[in-house]
Amino acid sequence: MEKRLLGKSGLEVSAMGLGCMRMSFGDTPTEKQEMITFLHKAVDRGITFFDTAEVYGPFTNEELLGEALLPFKGKVIIATKFGFKHDENGPSPRVGVDSRPEQIKRVADASLKRLRVEALDLFYQHRPDPNVPIEEVAGAVKDLIQAGKVKHFGLSESGADLIRRAHAVQPVTAIQSEYSLWFRNVEEAVLPACEELGIGFVPYSPLGRGYLTGKINETTSFDSSDLRSHNPRFSQEAIKANRVVIELLETIATRLGGTPAQIALAWLLVQKPWIVPIPGSRKLERLDENNGAVEIKLTADDLSEINKSMAAIKVVGDRY
Repeated sequence: MEKRLLGKSGLEVSAMGLGCMRMSFGDTPTEKQEMITFLHKAVDRGITFFDTAEVYGPFTNEELLGEALLPFKGKVIIATKFGFKHDENGPSPRVGVDSRPEQIKRVADASLKRLRVEALDLFYQHRPDPNVPIEEVAGAVKDLIQAGKVKHFGLSESGADLIRRAHAVQPVTAIQSEYSLWFRNVEEAVLPACEELGIGFVPYSPLGRGYLTGKINETTSFDSSDLRSHNPRFSQEAIKANRVVIELLETIATRLGGTPAQIALAWLLVQKPWIVPIPGSRKLERLDENNGAVEIKLTADDLSEINKSMAAIKVVGDRY
């Protein structure tokens, strides 16, 4: 597995990371020991970058990674997140955001215990908090870094202005936001800000929540706990209308001997050398397929074909 640096921070990770949310959050629960075995095999295949958050579960995803990755302490990078309010069941997006400095520090201490580490490798603000100035958020993480509890600071779904303001207080190592062939909003201002400031970029949902694999069609059904069950882009009408995107990926995949998912991931990798996608996976065959994207090298002609075709395609359905 190739390695990449997240911007100018010096944080080196595998070129393909692993999003771990669905191992313990959302639809169909997974068996813990099965996921521990899976995570060990991911490390064996060269994955060193794992993404979690206190809200996934809540708490159980961090606990899973803490147990599974303990034998690889110092050899892997675990990113986690703060920023949601807690109710009696723990943090939840439904309750709202909370990035008060005292809350950030409480979350950090709890995440350290669940992940079984002495310092959090990468600590993201999960979502901007309109009630807390970003300078206070960055200042709180700076305190944690100075205390040796956090190594790197990140932001998720933040705009370019917030990124610049945060970076002025505490250098930001990585931005995590949705980015894929069919959702490219970050190209306008966020990616240029990252390039200017030397910040790495970590695309989540790099396969469009599974759609860009080409394995979803109008007959696909989603459990009510699956976020896609009420996502406009996954209505039967949108799935059918957006099939043209899959046809484009299939054409290039056939030519290059890959799969639609591999072309979608290879496209992200070639955008910038400091971009590291984190596709989610719970099956070994999907993990191997995703990792195979690192070996696919898109040419300038391939990229031109993709960009020209996508410019003529109107993607149907909002992302949320």
